[in-house]
Amino acid sequence: MNRTMTILTVALMQLIGEQSLRAQPPPDPRVAAFVQAGRLRAGFGMNPTLAFKDPSTGHLRGPALELAQALANRIGVNLIPVEYPSPGAVLQGIETKAWDLTFLVIDPGRAGVVDFSVPYMQSDFTYLVPADSPMRGVADMDRPGIRIAVVRNDASDLRLTRLLTRAELARAGDINAAVELLRVGQANAAAAPRPVLLQQSAKLSGSRVLDDGFDTISYAAVVPKGNPGWLAYINEFIDDAKASGLVKRTIESAGLRGVEVARGGSPRSTAR
Repeated sequence: MNRTMTILTVALMQLIGEQSLRAQPPPDPRVAAFVQAGRLRAGFGMNPTLAFKDPSTGHLRGPALELAQALANRIGVNLIPVEYPSPGAVLQGIETKAWDLTFLVIDPGRAGVVDFSVPYMQSDFTYLVPADSPMRGVADMDRPGIRIAVVRNDASDLRLTRLLTRAELARAGDINAAVELLRVGQANAAAAPRPVLLQQSAKLSGSRVLDDGFDTISYAAVVPKGNPGWLAYINEFIDDAKASGLVKRTIESAGLRGVEVARGGSPRSTAR
């Protein structure tokens, strides 16, 4: 009798389980491939405003990481970080399909290979100059004989390549190397997003960040070209992350200065 009841109980539990599985709604078709794979691969270029290694733990931190983790949680999959030495280097992963999304500064020079979400943060580009520099504003920079250090292929490099007509760019592999050019006298200034330079100024005694900037910055999630449904899903996530205060909390958690939550949002897409 007990054995018969056990068999019936097991059969009933299996039936309930099968009905439960059938009752679950199918995943949003825009992210079904990620649900099936069980993972979301996010590319991170090391940068104080995006993602960086915590000096005390060695673990990855930053607004981009926190947003990517929240997005993975929303989809219900594991986050797989793919690290690069700088934001500009992340685009190397497009041809090999190394990541599913990344986070970058919006720049038209990148629009041929990626699509940008609505912005989630905003700031500006400016310059870091040494203590003895006579330069007081952006208008002092574009002159013959002036060398400006930038990180190769980062947004500051792309932007100044279009803006400058007389000054020369000195390209470096990362922001530390760019500021080193300034320290040893091989550059007159270093250009980067304001929050990056505010952090770097502490490493160069007497240096200062200019009060004005040479262009505005909008930070966005980025996907490889030609994925409209995936982009629409991310836009909805970004809008919700701004409205809920998540973006503001990621900025505060990273201790960023000179950065704020991007204004506005996007119209809801019905693309599925």
